Amino acid sequence: MKKLLVSALALLVLVGCGAQGSKSSESIKVYTRDGSSGTREAFESIIGLESLTSNSAETTSNGDMAKQVSSSPAGIGYVSLTTDFEANELTPVSYEGVNPTVETVNNGTYKLARPFSFVTRAAGDFGSQEKEQLVAAFLDYLVNSTEGRQVVLAAGGIVDVGAGKPWSELKANHPIVDQDNSGITLKTGGSTSVDKTITAAVQSFIPMAGNFKFEPNHTGSGDGFKRTLGGEKDGANAIDIGFASRAFKSEETVASGLMSGEYAKDAVVVVVPVKNDAIKDLTAAQLVEIFSGNAKTWADIK
Repeated sequence: MKKLLVSALALLVLVGCGAQGSKSSESIKVYTRDGSSGTREAFESIIGLESLTSNSAETTSNGDMAKQVSSSPAGIGYVSLTTDFEANELTPVSYEGVNPTVETVNNGTYKLARPFSFVTRAAGDFGSQEKEQLVAAFLDYLVNSTEGRQVVLAAGGIVDVGAGKPWSELKANHPIVDQDNSGITLKTGGSTSVDKTITAAVQSFIPMAGNFKFEPNHTGSGDGFKRTLGGEKDGANAIDIGFASRAFKSEETVASGLMSGEYAKDAVVVVVPVKNDAIKDLTAAQLVEIFSGNAKTWADIK
């Protein structure tokens, strides 16, 4: 009887080891963003990735990335900190031993971070003076007001709320907000990562600024400049304010816009499906091995 019990326990141990080994030997599925994505550019430049594996699957947006990774048992990708990890059944992975949080980005210990940038059309190119004034008012609210910063923070952006000023002080510079602006449509676009914070900020501002209309069309950071000041500024997808989840490039001449700058910081967060409980922390070197395709399985991660 004792021999049978020992044999049974040994069998259980072997089965357990085999399950763990199978998980470790499973091929990693790499997910990335398209070439216009500011999230992709920030991720690759910060970790030092020079060549992405040809076996990666390209996703169309921050939300699509979250969906694709969560549905792939051996998947790995990267998303904005504004992502709802629990709802998407994702586990955020620490980077170089530091968890991605508002606090760690603000104190500089979490290094996989980037700015949320904006640029507008050029002065006199908004179709009306009223719209131009409304854009200036909204950006003052977004960037400088306590109320605007609180909304951005609540939506997942990283800002210093205490450095803001009450909107009641700032609005004196924007009499346009006291008019009926229901005939004006404010169009935004560019980065998909900023969509959550910008939508929240605009919706909070609408009743404070004459009930204007809002039309977001966020398709990727590369379109933020193109559709305000670049080759698509007068096309069907033209916008009033363009956003990028990165700094604008030197060839993106944002100085010609009415306004440009940064309104928040964000963290790029490496994610795996919640069921993958073996991956908790990764270094830049390990991420390069994974995303270059040198590491084929989880067992290859050293």
